[in-house]
Amino acid sequence: MEEESKVVLLDDEGMEHEFEHLDTFEYNGEAYVVLIPTANEEEGTEPDEVLIFRLVTDENGEEALYAIDDEAELDMAFEEFKNRMKDEFDFEED
Repeated sequence: MEEESKVVLLDDEGMEHEFEHLDTFEYNGEAYVVLIPTANEEEGTEPDEVLIFRLVTDENGEEALYAIDDEAELDMAFEEFKNRMKDEFDFEED
């Protein structure tokens, strides 16, 4: 059984949020990381959206995740993710 990969990110107020790592891929010369919030067992809810970040490595070899502000880039990264994961997930079409 494959163990899920968990990622903890800090928000602007220093609060921790836990995510499940779904995929990391390169596309058009950029690296992207796809995360999904972990299920909230207290509320009995399942996450229904993914978050996509650009993965950047600095000159010291440290990796950091950056939010994608460009809607076109975000759409392109999501389409690539859907293409890569079409056999594993059922994506809802708008």
